[in-house]
Amino acid sequence: MTHDDNFENYLEKMLANSISSMNPSDEAKSKARKLSPSYFSDLKEQLLIKYDGKHLKDVMDCKVESNSFGECLKITTREKVNFNIEDNDFKSQINHNLKLLPKIGLKTEEKLKNNGYSTIKSLKNHDKYSDIASKFLASIEDMSYLDIINLLDDNRYSRKCRDNILKSISLKDREDFKFMDIETKGLSNVPIILIGVAEIKGDEIISSQYFLRNYTEEASIIEAYLSHLDDDSVHVTFNGKTFDVPFIKNRCAYNRMQANLDIPHLDLMYFAKNLWGDRLPNCQLQTIEQELFDIKREGDVPGQYIPGYYDTYLEKENIGPVVPIIEHNCQDIISLASFLDRMYKEVN
Repeated sequence: MTHDDNFENYLEKMLANSISSMNPSDEAKSKARKLSPSYFSDLKEQLLIKYDGKHLKDVMDCKVESNSFGECLKITTREKVNFNIEDNDFKSQINHNLKLLPKIGLKTEEKLKNNGYSTIKSLKNHDKYSDIASKFLASIEDMSYLDIINLLDDNRYSRKCRDNILKSISLKDREDFKFMDIETKGLSNVPIILIGVAEIKGDEIISSQYFLRNYTEEASIIEAYLSHLDDDSVHVTFNGKTFDVPFIKNRCAYNRMQANLDIPHLDLMYFAKNLWGDRLPNCQLQTIEQELFDIKREGDVPGQYIPGYYDTYLEKENIGPVVPIIEHNCQDIISLASFLDRMYKEVN
């Protein structure tokens, strides 16, 4: 077979993956069908038939809980997990990062290290930097984890040193990470219909999801989520800094709730772009799942259809349309744990 034949075969295969080609492949047809509104309309009807007369307790581990704002439905899922954050002596690594000090950049750091000043501690003996080195070393001992990641994030060389934030998670216990994701009725000023939070306990990852059975329960599902947070908690999300956490804050204000959500936050979307952006077609959560973790979702409902599915659930009093939404949310938060574990291993 000639080079030209190889190229023609390759081109034919590539064109077949497009629905607009003369002879689209079955895979291209299936993909196009699953992106069409009619597909998700048909899927919803199938779900209504499949779950007719059933309750969530019939298909999931759930129970009703009470808090100061009323009742809410909690759905619990347990899975075995391999999540190991081995010690990397991070505070020693900080000590070797001279760029954390004011007025020290890449070239100055290189020059200082060539002259024997390899650590911030060694700069206590430097004529120019002794004072700021001493102050920094004194303050780092009293810094909270939030202070430390803010220090790393605010540093003007943070884009070159972003891995340091991932490395810093060795300072926390596994149980402190709150892998979180929300599903909503829209993009702004509408209710949250589902909040999921996953936590590592022993050799398991336990997902707790709080589902809005009706609009009167929004405050209670938010309160249920907040009960998982304490002074040591760290949010782990995917695009949560710009969407999930601000959205929850907005709904807290709407429901006149007091909540401290200004806790340490690892938004894995930014780290994914930094670590994996050059080897993936895009850095969407499900693309990462498929390309790097071989997770292929079936029957997933894209975000733009979730409000309509939820409306049908309320109108028909049929759980069918919300079952894939709950499953989607659960997979999201469990995937975040896998992402963080792999990211930490890669940067170390």
